[in-house]
Parts: sequence; structure tokens; C-alpha cells
Amino acid sequence: MCDDRYDRQSFLGDNSQDKIRACTVGIIGLGGGGSHISQQLAHIGFQKYVLYDPDIPEETNLNRLVGATAKDVEDGTPKVIIAERLIRGLDRDADIYLIQENWQDNHERLKTCDIIFGCVDGYKGRMELETFCRRRMIPYIDIGIDVHQVENAPPNLSGQVIISMPGGPCMQCLQFITEGKMGKEAAKYGAAGHNPQVIWANGVVASTAVGFAVDIITGWTNEMPCIHMCYEGNLGRMIPHPLLKYKPQTCIHYPPDQVGKAMFCLL
Repeated sequence: MCDDRYDRQSFLGDNSQDKIRACTVGIIGLGGGGSHISQQLAHIGFQKYVLYDPDIPEETNLNRLVGATAKDVEDGTPKVIIAERLIRGLDRDADIYLIQENWQDNHERLKTCDIIFGCVDGYKGRMELETFCRRRMIPYIDIGIDVHQVENAPPNLSGQVIISMPGGPCMQCLQFITEGKMGKEAAKYGAAGHNPQVIWANGVVASTAVGFAVDIITGWTNEMPCIHMCYEGNLGRMIPHPLLKYKPQTCIHYPPDQVGKAMFCLL
């Protein structure tokens, strides 16, 4: 592939394109957020992908699923195939591993990733994915969008981008995942539900997450990106989470010696 395509992102630094090509990226969930991420990574020049999603698109997905068409809904085209088609439209030689299953049921390939994006619903699913990444020392970037209605106020569109780096604060440290939230979710029999979503909000958090990933990989800003950003959709802005100033410097939930394959012992 001719590197002239990437001339306008040469500010990312010497050998940045080589670093991008060498990076294997995992994306868990290829719906509203994950479809944006796969599209943007392909435009940037990433060539190695591990893509997970067990679903096929429905009519209600077409308001936000990048790359999907009405015919895909009619034909029952899997979301992983839609993402592959989009990526190969930019790089036909990309190395793409597709898993049309839940990642928990087939996670061996996920171990090969250098960085993982989580675009999943629910706190339990996020915690499981972060735990997997922590045990294997893989940087994890979580995104999400939700809409909250409070009495007669306008609907509040909000979201987050969280970077969970090995050794650094995790989503529990940042109080994004708490026992209270987990308990409420469990009371609904573990169902995360279907959060209201729109394509522009997914695009904002996905773009922020992709930018942070590129910074982690290339180091072009010489600084660590903000690890917890809040999206305030009603105001059209991304801001650092107000509680960041209280975050611990190191993670207290995932000790550095608890890495590798999990082992279970009888008590």
C-alpha cells in the first residue's frame, strides 16, 4: 500500500505508520460505537483486527450502524461481515479475524491483541472484559452512551470514554463500576437492556477513543491521554470526569502479580 495515503497524518511521528500497521486491535461489539471505531481504524491504516459480535443487524440498528444497509437487514448479514466489508474497502489485504460469538465463549484470539476496545452494554460485561485485559496486561478502552430522563427536563444525552491501562486506575477505582450499579443490574437478571443511541453521539465517543488509542500507540503528544472523559451531549462537549482529581495513582483492584491464566484452588 502506498504511504502517500497517510501523508497528512505524518505529524504522528517517525515510523508512526509502521507502529499502526504492527498493532493488533480487538473490538468487542460492532454496533453503534464499534462500527465507528472499525471504520476509523481502517482509514488510519490499521491492518490487524480481531472482531467480535454474535449479532445480525435489525431495522432499528440502521439509525447508527456505520456501513450497514437495508439489504444487510433483509439478508441477515452478520455485523462482523459488515465491518470486514468496510475495512477491506480500504485495505483488501488487511488481516481480519472474525468471531461471530460472544468473546467469553471464544477468547483465545483476543489474547493476541495489543489494545482492545469495549463497546458493550452493562457493567457486568465491562467488568469481565476489563478483568480479561488486566490479567493479560492489555490496554483497554471502554466507550458507552446513554440517555437519562429526569422528570420534565429534556432528555440528558451522556457517555464516557475510559482508558484502563495495566497498573493504572481501573473502572472500579474511577467509580464507574460500583457494587451499587452491579446490584441494580443483577436485580434485572443481568440484562443490560437497550440504551437509546444516536449516530452522532456514538461518533463523538468513538472518535475520542480512537484518537486516544493512536496516541498510546504512537506517543505523538508525549503525554498520557485523559483516562476518563465524559460526553455531555446536550452541551456538545467532552470533558475530564470531575472525580479524576480523587483517583488513586495505582489500581487497588487488580494487583500486578495477578496476571496470566486464572487458577482456581479448593478452599
